[in-house]
Amino acid sequence: MKLPRSIAGWTIAVFGVLALVMGAVGLLWPEAQLRMLGFEVPATRSVGDHTGTFLLASSVAAFNMGVYYLLATVTEWRVFYRFTVVFRLVTFTVFTIAVLADIAPDRFFGVAAWEGLGAVATAIGLRLDARRGIPAGGVGSSEGAGTTAVAEEGTGPAGAAPADAVR
Repeated sequence: MKLPRSIAGWTIAVFGVLALVMGAVGLLWPEAQLRMLGFEVPATRSVGDHTGTFLLASSVAAFNMGVYYLLATVTEWRVFYRFTVVFRLVTFTVFTIAVLADIAPDRFFGVAAWEGLGAVATAIGLRLDARRGIPAGGVGSSEGAGTTAVAEEGTGPAGAAPADAVR
């Protein structure tokens, strides 16, 4: 895998790796996942308790999300980076409210804090990258193998459409 080429890319990569790992932990060792989040792990579950099913679904989602984040990092998909800032702040808000309303244990606030701090870190990374001259749609240097550059109008072969550069 290629290393991230921007500050914001590094924040997305870190989150992607951790989502991937935590999803794998939830799939392979669900009791550890529940304990880390502050949930009780009874010796036996009562009939109708679907905690395991819900944890399985959440873990697969986290694992897949980690893959998506890493793919966004490899392609330097900056629109995705900006999208995650907004929705990680929404996640921070929802998880914080869940803790404050006693819907989730206090330790679950760590998940909320991780989401909020990650969103802020990515937002700061995007701003710093913009100041460094990394354009919103790609990398700022010719080292960006795998990225598509848009030719200036009037250059290139006659009839070449700028849409050819759309990802």
